[in-house]
Amino acid sequence: MEKPIKTDSGIEIRPLYATPVPMDELPGRFPFTRGIHATMYRDKLWTMRQYAGFSTAEESNKRYHFLLSQGVMGLSVAFDLPTQIGYDSDHAMAEGEVGKVGVAIDSLEDMETLFAGIELEKVSTSMTINATAFILLAFYIALAKKQGADLSKISGTIQNDILKEYAARGTFIYPPQPSMRLITDIFDYCSREVPKWNTISISGYHIREAGANAVQELAFTLSNGKAYLKAALEKGLDINVFAKRLSFFFNAHNHLFEEVAKFRAARNMWAHITQNLGATDPKAQMLRFHTQTGGSTLTAQQPHNNIVRVAVQTLAATLGGTQSLHTNGYDEAISLPTESAARIALRTQQIIGYESGIADTVDPLAGSYYVEALTKEVEERAWELVHKIDAMGGSVSAIEQGFIQDEIARSAYQYQQEIENNEKIIVGVNKFVVEETSDTEVFRIDDSIRKFQSEKLASLRARRDNEKAESLLAAISERAKTTENLMPLVVEAVEHYCTLGEIADTLRNVWGEYKGI
Repeated sequence: MEKPIKTDSGIEIRPLYATPVPMDELPGRFPFTRGIHATMYRDKLWTMRQYAGFSTAEESNKRYHFLLSQGVMGLSVAFDLPTQIGYDSDHAMAEGEVGKVGVAIDSLEDMETLFAGIELEKVSTSMTINATAFILLAFYIALAKKQGADLSKISGTIQNDILKEYAARGTFIYPPQPSMRLITDIFDYCSREVPKWNTISISGYHIREAGANAVQELAFTLSNGKAYLKAALEKGLDINVFAKRLSFFFNAHNHLFEEVAKFRAARNMWAHITQNLGATDPKAQMLRFHTQTGGSTLTAQQPHNNIVRVAVQTLAATLGGTQSLHTNGYDEAISLPTESAARIALRTQQIIGYESGIADTVDPLAGSYYVEALTKEVEERAWELVHKIDAMGGSVSAIEQGFIQDEIARSAYQYQQEIENNEKIIVGVNKFVVEETSDTEVFRIDDSIRKFQSEKLASLRARRDNEKAESLLAAISERAKTTENLMPLVVEAVEHYCTLGEIADTLRNVWGEYKGI
């Protein structure tokens, strides 16, 4: 029998607070407004992740071991810009960017180093990667096989959300249609080979970082989700199978109550979207999501204030029912996070999870006049945008027409005007400003990383079976011209040490590069 949970005054806390309500307003039941699990954090806290990756695989591996030693439950990998857009570290386009905003991963050898001493069966890994997600996933699967892991037990997520790249972030390679083909190939392959893997994390985070407001973040993200569902259905996949492996990635900003309302509305809306497209299994109707605190809310001025901002955003995410969470370091408006800042960010989650009491009951803010009304208003406004996008032919069409980009740009401009006109107060920026000299430790990456990675690539190409590598790249090129699934060949290619850039370039030669509108 579960031990009763009590307040400091000895008052016993019930798992759920509610007056008699219809079954569809209970947590764990369609449409899941109050949470996707009946007991939420009473049984298990959200997964506490820390997003990390910088420099070389060797250096990032040290940070992962540090984070795991501090109580992190899952790893989130940041990749450098060349890796994200399909260039090996020795490519001319990679100059000046290797290892800067994430770790450089050129080959299976780098992936082996990145996870040295970490058993993939025992850790959940999230990888923030999109255009080259299929290659990084292949590296991960190949490494798991080398470790002797049971692929049916491997768990994690690839972001793999290319539509938001066209709309908000820009790290796309191929045109929309072949990019969508890669995503549905991954859905199909993983459903058979790595069934616990989350094949896409449909991302509102970067939409919000680009300047969208909460309603736009919600509407554009769910519209992108609909586009992925329809693409998979057109390929003949079963929505009750592949929709279970879809997850979402949202931003948590400073307006505590609007963010909570956004998360509650998101579950409700997605449940109806999946149901309307034929999902009957409740697990295929659930919106599961990861959250990251808002990077664009961090200030270089008085950076220690960011610790408080991150705490407020952590409350928003957890009161809103997130399944996993990354908290930003207070110094990230200045540099990559130091170990000290990363530890404080993790401790923020741990203090809220273990000391605040919000995990003791399901949906603690439910029934608040304000929260319930705000949830309804956010949902209604988001539906208006979703229906407008539907009328345009869906997200792909809306992106190709520039509608979503224009809406985000308009919102970003309005927000900046409000700050400059002092209509919106940012503490330490346009109010409560002080003269200060920065004593914040700065973490920088040395440009010598490119030389180190290039030497590793030269050594790899000298040692591998180049005839086999070339034949596999040629096979990928031919298969790309058909509708046959590319993933088995890509996995085989990385197992024979074809590099990320070689595979990406092979497909560039077939599909071309997208230049945007």
